[in-house]
Amino acid sequence: MTGSMRLQRYLAQAGVAARRKAEELITAGRVRVNGSVVTELGTQVGPKDRVEVDGRLVRPEDRRYLLLNKPVGYVTTLEDPEGRPTIRDLLPLDGPRLFPVGRLDLMTEGALICTNDGDLANALTHPSRRVPKRYLARVRGHLEEEALKALTEGVLLEDGRTAPALVLVHSETTSHTWLDITVYEGRNRLVRRMCEAVGHPVVRLNRTAFAGIEVEPLRRGAYRILDAKEIARLRKLAGLPAERSRQKPLSGPPGRSQRQHRDRGSGRGAGRSRSRHQPR
Repeated sequence: MTGSMRLQRYLAQAGVAARRKAEELITAGRVRVNGSVVTELGTQVGPKDRVEVDGRLVRPEDRRYLLLNKPVGYVTTLEDPEGRPTIRDLLPLDGPRLFPVGRLDLMTEGALICTNDGDLANALTHPSRRVPKRYLARVRGHLEEEALKALTEGVLLEDGRTAPALVLVHSETTSHTWLDITVYEGRNRLVRRMCEAVGHPVVRLNRTAFAGIEVEPLRRGAYRILDAKEIARLRKLAGLPAERSRQKPLSGPPGRSQRQHRDRGSGRGAGRSRSRHQPR
């Protein structure tokens, strides 16, 4: 750490919590700087300051960035009060505590970026960045042009109309359609709600890429470290300066990053794509 930074950013870089949660810790009076409780969010701290959370000394950690192929049945949190499996069970056992960038719901699988870089995580999830998220969705029935047009141009949901999306009919079976959908916003269960709104509920959903970083060929439940080009791409999309230092390898039990889950198939069906719609 060089120079000073805001206390909540310091806590995020120390792997204590994501930025918003760190702010809650500060305002709750759980953070001390040089022995004194600090509740002001604008407080600046430097490399010589002693920062404690609930009496525990914390220090900024090296930044880490990885891509996880989240399986179905895992909650996108580090702890779950209901005792369900969480993505923490799939992440490295040692090293800094990593946080997910955004969320995938319990029954959605696929690409999930995890990092302890709070600035990057906050920026990538901000609506103004319009980070592309690509999904392969299996929906019930066959879509008419009107439904495809609605998905592309925007669907009215309870929390407002969706932004334009990129939609491709990937393939069809006798009773279902596989849609390749790219959205540029991060609302909760967005793709599922969009498809439900046009009368074609999702029965399976896989996020195949986040910010252009594809999850294949990772097995379900496995992770890999992002390379320098991928990190640079993410920081550019987030509007942040390029990362100057290289991240150090994460250590952990041999083969943990190659954890295997039952492969249920790519689910892409057969047949040619028949229709493509692009946002205007």
